[in-house]
Amino acid sequence: MKYTKITILLKTKPPYFIGSQIRGAFGYALKKVSCINPSFKCNGCFATSNCLYYSFYEEKNVFHKFRLDFELGKEYYDFSFYLFNDYIEKLPYVVSALNMMLKQTGLGRDRVKFNEFDIFVNNENILVNNSIKLPTNYEKTFKIDKICQNISLEFVTPLRIKKQNRFLRDDSIELKDIVNSIYQRQMKLLGKEFKKFPYEIKGDIVNKNLNYKELTRKSNRQKTVMKLGGIVGEITIKNINKESFEVLKVGELIGVGKQTVFGLGKIRVKELA
Repeated sequence: MKYTKITILLKTKPPYFIGSQIRGAFGYALKKVSCINPSFKCNGCFATSNCLYYSFYEEKNVFHKFRLDFELGKEYYDFSFYLFNDYIEKLPYVVSALNMMLKQTGLGRDRVKFNEFDIFVNNENILVNNSIKLPTNYEKTFKIDKICQNISLEFVTPLRIKKQNRFLRDDSIELKDIVNSIYQRQMKLLGKEFKKFPYEIKGDIVNKNLNYKELTRKSNRQKTVMKLGGIVGEITIKNINKESFEVLKVGELIGVGKQTVFGLGKIRVKELA
């Protein structure tokens, strides 16, 4: 799995859930950066096949090869965009849009603009003397250095995952639900067709501390409120096999379940003794 990570640090108090705000503000800036149509309208545009904004926001029935990453309730803005595989080459446009978002178009209802912030690409600060300097090589390869049998799996932002065609709202989630969701997401990111996980899923969930957290997003364009609730908390898994553990580690990178472009489905794998 190939990826690159862009991180923004901004020492200002954000909303509890920044997913909707950042996605909306970034989209507005990205359109300004990438649109070449004088009408500034996507409907009937001659350039949709080569437009990054269109592929990120308007194109229907596609799997987006990026995700937003953050934690809820931070004291300051600290969020990342992950780009995967062929989206990595779009990094200059993404960085330019993020810079424009903060400096020119602004955040929130009041369109607050900022002059002091940091932008990192794969943990390297690229904003030097108020100018952007991208690294020569910004493609990273995902690797797993260590296998653990006993782990704690934390659902950091709400996990929206379906079971029997319904979003889970309780602690009935099983290891196979998580592994299969991550694996299918990985296949889509790699451009592959649906394929059943080829290994046995082994691991004993010995403790669950989960609850359902509701989040909402207001769409100004559609004049609707979208519910983005899901499961948060922690489960303890013992005697997990190598193949299942590796998939969970992939899930740390690519996210799990629905609405990862809003920052949902962030998980964290922690080793236990």
